[in-house]
Amino acid sequence: MSNALDRGLALLEHLARYPHGAPLSLLATELDIPFSACHRVLADLRRLGYVRQVEAQGDYLLTTKVVSLGLGFLSSAGIVNVAEPLLDRLAESSGELVRLSIVDEDRLIWVAKSQGVRQSGLRYDPDMGMEARLSCTSSGHAWLMTLSDERALELVLRQGFGAPGDYGPKAPTTLKALLGFLHAARVRGYAMIEEVFAPGMAALAVPVFRRNVAVGVISIAGPRSRLSADYMHQLAPALQAASAELGPISNASTLFGRPALGKG
Repeated sequence: MSNALDRGLALLEHLARYPHGAPLSLLATELDIPFSACHRVLADLRRLGYVRQVEAQGDYLLTTKVVSLGLGFLSSAGIVNVAEPLLDRLAESSGELVRLSIVDEDRLIWVAKSQGVRQSGLRYDPDMGMEARLSCTSSGHAWLMTLSDERALELVLRQGFGAPGDYGPKAPTTLKALLGFLHAARVRGYAMIEEVFAPGMAALAVPVFRRNVAVGVISIAGPRSRLSADYMHQLAPALQAASAELGPISNASTLFGRPALGKG
């Protein structure tokens, strides 16, 4: 990273991994930024209100200004108004977490969710705004299944499979294994995983199409003890119906319609 802008954005993205803060030395080391340069950029981000410093130990952490920017953008883009009724309906009928992700060029980003009414047992509730890991999430598989094998593998190789702690025990860790998941999803009409994203978790997902191009994904996720394979097959028609309903009205949000280039 050669300039202050690159370093500033990299620091903001990296600090998102440390909700309780991280010391200057760790940030400089992990991002390979000279100590003095890292300190200058953090000072600028602090002055602008994007970062604050915990006085006790001097660690740096993000402020809510970053969050407010994202929430403000999502609100103005209309994504919540467009998707909320559909997500709420699916969450109520399934009792599980329903998420919407959008295709943003060569990335898939979770942007909205609705939690089912079940309160007992394990609750699966990942943060919004994160980039989906394409190789081991049902959302990633649902998008990749709409692309050619070559384009799908290109995107996965660019992002990487991650470290063993980033996925579940049944996750594909080779291109051949991943293609097996994608081919099965195409035949089935939807992506379905068990203990792939995380141990003990299951999920299914379908792409959202506009003019025959995938612009987003809707998924249902929860504990495997509740989301059995049979139950996921039962939920699939409702998920597909929601996707078909969202596709034509996705024009109401400026976030939809920025798919990756070079699709198959």
